[in-house]
Amino acid sequence: MDFRNTTLGLELGSTRIKAVLLDENHKIAASGSHDWENRLENGIWTYTLDDIHTGVKDCFRALAEDVSVKFGEPLTTVGAIGISGMMHGYLAFDENGELLVPFRTWRNTITGEAAEKLTALLSFNIPQRWSIAHLAQAVLNGEEHVSRLHHINTVAGYIHELLTGVRVLGVGEASGMFPIDSAALTYDAGMMEKADEFLTSRGCPKKLAELLPGVLPAGENAGYLTEAGARFLDPSGNLKAGIPFCPPEGDAGTGMAATDSVRLYTGNVSAGTSDFAMVVVDHLPGVHREIDMVTTPDGLPVAMVHCNNCTSDINAWVGLFGEFARRAGLEISKPALYDLLLLSALEGDADCGGLLSYNYFSGEGITDVNEGRPVFLRTPDASFNLPNFMRTHLLSALATLKIGLDILTEEEKLRIDRLYGHGGYFKTEVAGQRMLSAAAGVPVSVMKTAESGGPYGMALLAAYMLRRDEGESLPDYLDNRVFAGAESTTLMATEEEIAGFNAFLTRYRAAFPVETAAIETLK
Repeated sequence: MDFRNTTLGLELGSTRIKAVLLDENHKIAASGSHDWENRLENGIWTYTLDDIHTGVKDCFRALAEDVSVKFGEPLTTVGAIGISGMMHGYLAFDENGELLVPFRTWRNTITGEAAEKLTALLSFNIPQRWSIAHLAQAVLNGEEHVSRLHHINTVAGYIHELLTGVRVLGVGEASGMFPIDSAALTYDAGMMEKADEFLTSRGCPKKLAELLPGVLPAGENAGYLTEAGARFLDPSGNLKAGIPFCPPEGDAGTGMAATDSVRLYTGNVSAGTSDFAMVVVDHLPGVHREIDMVTTPDGLPVAMVHCNNCTSDINAWVGLFGEFARRAGLEISKPALYDLLLLSALEGDADCGGLLSYNYFSGEGITDVNEGRPVFLRTPDASFNLPNFMRTHLLSALATLKIGLDILTEEEKLRIDRLYGHGGYFKTEVAGQRMLSAAAGVPVSVMKTAESGGPYGMALLAAYMLRRDEGESLPDYLDNRVFAGAESTTLMATEEEIAGFNAFLTRYRAAFPVETAAIETLK
């Protein structure tokens, strides 16, 4: 293989660092990974710089080893590299590049005051996990390190700078630090002016233009692998310097690229333990605490609905049925059991026959509850059978997401033409796909390649920089060169199924005091 035609994507996820190497046909040629966990230290969810350095090096080592086994030669070069990571958070450095405080990850919810004040000031929803919220909270707290601040970064931006010497982010990753002007493809100047006044008047020594990384859209060159960067990634000395890098992106952007959902009016839904939808829109909606605004890797605005609970309650019920099967002397594999139960839901009544459930293993911001109590309930005359029971849990898993999507489509009148689904909710073919279509009222596609996830999407963005024709847009590149022959299925729910989901959601909203009462009374 000519490795000069390959592209490498490496993503630092919450529980795993993973790298994939794509060949010139955008197929995965090799991969490597490193498992890690964040730690709670002094009330802060964090990873140390040593965690980050060790993890990235070990991930690359595993990738290079896979290349050596498969192709019988060392990995000395690739065509282009892209670094991705979990978005948001706070990495604060002094003028010597020394970390001032432990990395504050997206998982921390310690910036409520700052997020509320900034949202009011900017008339733009600023979630607690955003970098600007962390910075503003440190300023409001009067933290000692603020006086020594030189710059802040994300974990992807930090690794990119370590390897290239260039402090820059892709526009999608930057949109999790501070709001973006999609026309200018950089931070919103008017909002920056307001935020600067807010921060400097409270003791911040620098303006945001100095503190934040630069911004580049997908397709632009973002630097080259330095000699020091090559030795950092590969201490063996095999990897050569000079490899071009694309702009580093966040896990939201790589997920969009991996599912071919960067075109206007498309979106993707990731559904597993939690679920979230990202929809590419043509303008900024009003301020809703349920809706986060980020951008695609080429800068279009993206409305994001994030929910904490999705498949955990389904998994618990499947586990119960599995235990029954074992006690009855039946040998049913876990995949077969899921298929048996979830496909039965397709035979249920469109509105679940009067059954209802709340799948809250944990709190849920969209419905204003801080704890969870899974609840199943029914009226005496409800149609209580297995298909309706399983359909109830599949619809319950999407109910909170549907509430957020309704804000976009009904209140804001934003258009959604198609959604792409990925994650465990869609592993049983047809079932989850049809339920999501009923919830959103649009066709839902599921692609085999979506399972490859963020590092695959990052490698695609590196390929776009390496191979795009002049003037070729990212959506066109993905549609025509990457996913044109991809194996996928597209389903559209019937009008009856859509009406049934709406009836279920009406009942879900009306009975919600049952869930709050369960939280209050069942300690």
